Amino acid sequence: MPELVNIYEAKTQLSRLVDRAVSGEEILIGRAGKPLVRLVRVDTLGPRKPGLLRGVKIADEAFDPLSDEELQEWE
Repeated sequence: MPELVNIYEAKTQLSRLVDRAVSGEEILIGRAGKPLVRLVRVDTLGPRKPGLLRGVKIADEAFDPLSDEELQEWE
């Protein structure tokens, strides 16, 4: 059973928790005794596979300038 670590404790001991996860341990991080996320080792990432998005179409409108209203929303 994975250990449940309080989010405050996880913030103060993140390096140690990451080391434990890298060594294969699964750690749950939670708040008020309820699990929120799982900290686990990432499997080795392989080389990028070119062409993964081949055939995906992006609408021409995606490259249109933003309207004044849209620009204000970004400020």
